[in-house]
Amino acid sequence: MTIAQQSRQAAIDAATSQPFDVCVIGGGATGAGCALDAQTRGLRTLLLDAGDFSSATSSTSTKLVHGGVRYLQQAFTQLDAGQYHVVVRALRERILMINNARFLAHPLRFVIPCPNWFQVIYYGFGMKVYEWVSGKASLFGSTIVSKAALGKRIPELNTDGLAAGVVYADGQFDDARYNLLLVKTFREAGGAALNYARVVQLVKDAAGKVVGAEVEDQRTKQRFAVKAKAIVNATGPFADALRKQANPGTADRLRVSRGAHIVLPLDRMPSPDALMIPKTADGRLIFVIPWLGSLLVGTTDDEAKVDDDLCIKREEIDYLLHYANLYVNRKLTRGDIRACFVGLRPLVAPKGATGKATKKLIRDHEVEVDEAAGVVNILGGKWTTYRAMAEDTIDAVEKVMGRPVSGSRTQKLALAGSEGFEPEAWKALVQLEGIPEATARHLLEKYGTRASAVMALADANAALRQALVAGHAPLRAEVVYAVREEMAATIEDVLARRIGLQFHDWQASIAAAPVVGAYLAKEFGWTPEEEAAAVHAYVSHIEGMLKRSGLNRG
Repeated sequence: MTIAQQSRQAAIDAATSQPFDVCVIGGGATGAGCALDAQTRGLRTLLLDAGDFSSATSSTSTKLVHGGVRYLQQAFTQLDAGQYHVVVRALRERILMINNARFLAHPLRFVIPCPNWFQVIYYGFGMKVYEWVSGKASLFGSTIVSKAALGKRIPELNTDGLAAGVVYADGQFDDARYNLLLVKTFREAGGAALNYARVVQLVKDAAGKVVGAEVEDQRTKQRFAVKAKAIVNATGPFADALRKQANPGTADRLRVSRGAHIVLPLDRMPSPDALMIPKTADGRLIFVIPWLGSLLVGTTDDEAKVDDDLCIKREEIDYLLHYANLYVNRKLTRGDIRACFVGLRPLVAPKGATGKATKKLIRDHEVEVDEAAGVVNILGGKWTTYRAMAEDTIDAVEKVMGRPVSGSRTQKLALAGSEGFEPEAWKALVQLEGIPEATARHLLEKYGTRASAVMALADANAALRQALVAGHAPLRAEVVYAVREEMAATIEDVLARRIGLQFHDWQASIAAAPVVGAYLAKEFGWTPEEEAAAVHAYVSHIEGMLKRSGLNRG
């Protein structure tokens, strides 16, 4: 067996060798947060995901660590205390997310262009309330800026017809990496984690309580059983299916919303500030955001189903381009788009509620304890409040287990890679390793202080110092690191969630696929036929999205 095969088998052995206190099903932000919270309380915890960690909702967000300007607006205009509660909690969690992994999350200035002075006063006052609600967790103050100042802040902004603008603070982060680092921190705390481990059947005792699960390894089709005193259902948009497996009589609680994004070169609007388009014809917000060297435009908010095709639709592209082009001098076109992504948002509907549009549903979460089955379901919520969601969930788990609630330890728990992190450390990487500045910055942004571990692989093998794709920052060493240290098993695991290239440039990802495939084949002992099939499947997947979205150029 290769090192990678041995490592995966060791993970399976760890999952089956002992009964656990807690088994968390679902390895997205909420599930990983629950696992970390439980493990740090001293509960022996197992984390399972049917696919890769962060392979669904948690890697396809708008990359914002925020309270929710739209939710605050709805709280006041609709006198909705529920929306206000969401904003208050999210703003207090926002600073914890940033502080616990400063190489992955940071404050960002947002500009609201206002066409008249009524909107200037309206949004100026609203952002002061937003700032006041955040209290001591405020990032920095909001301010009103003149039309001339707007043009200087964002030269690409079309200021014709604008009266002034409002600048406010929120946060931004790398969602896929944050999720993966939650898993890594959990494992380093002694937890057991396994991706591509699909729960095929919950196991119940004579009284009907769930006491474990039958699991199938999606890579080898090996089946095994796991045992746990408590089960947490943290499967996001798919939670209803597991709820019904635990208790067939239960009613659906989730509504699913679809959010689409397009990614363009940063030179289309190279300002360090983001743009918040405050109102569309259908009452949504759209953001135009500088993100890790690219320009991100999103999002939509439409009713969806869990089995929808998550390729962006042509009309979604047209919608996002239309509103972005109302505010930029240089017209953005389909030809500018380098990548797209679509995610599903799990929204928990009030019991008995029907017909309410998904964009009007509260983004709060609910911890539901199925007393009959003994399963704790965590439903709804948003990325920014993942830690608070986990805290509430594990509080409920301890009650179900008959333990006193011991309290969360994650408020100030630095994630792996945050130890001694310095924002200017990329300069030392350039000097010590002789790598380009863009590569050094990329490594620090993805791995924090663990960038040295990536470079150790490159120092041991000169071939790994080469760029994964010419003209792009990632190194080949990151592929090997992804397999050995971060449980990557497929080409998409590497290019999308570990390195991030797929979220920025589809064509570059197609070019990188054969290189990634070759390293995965070596790490996992694939045959030449298996390697070729993996590369073909990945390239066909990306080319299929290009074609269905109307972005193929040849």
